[in-house]
Amino acid sequence: MKKQVLVVDDSRMMELQICKLLEGSDFEMAAYCENGEDAIARYEELQPDVVTMDIIMPGIDGLETAKIILEEHPDARIIMISSLVYDDTINEAHDIGAKTFLYKPITRENLLQALNEALA
Repeated sequence: MKKQVLVVDDSRMMELQICKLLEGSDFEMAAYCENGEDAIARYEELQPDVVTMDIIMPGIDGLETAKIILEEHPDARIIMISSLVYDDTINEAHDIGAKTFLYKPITRENLLQALNEALA
């Protein structure tokens, strides 16, 4: 059975890219959310194995969304994905409890490695 990934990103292009990168792997997209509010609700509903989370989104940003999910579900595995490369952002993501941080643009190799590490 494939591992379920909840993809949270306000870009439909990222949804399509991640879906394509997951093809032929042990992972599949369980759902896609364009904002933090939807991600919180969908996480509750689906309880996915891993979440990929963009940082800059309308409404609640990815860092706050991750914090809310992890407060309710401390065992949640969240991978932050962003084009932001500031050390303080990476540190904040790790302090919140994100498993790792990937920089856009992402590659299949980097994505699959991060997903496997998050589950290890």
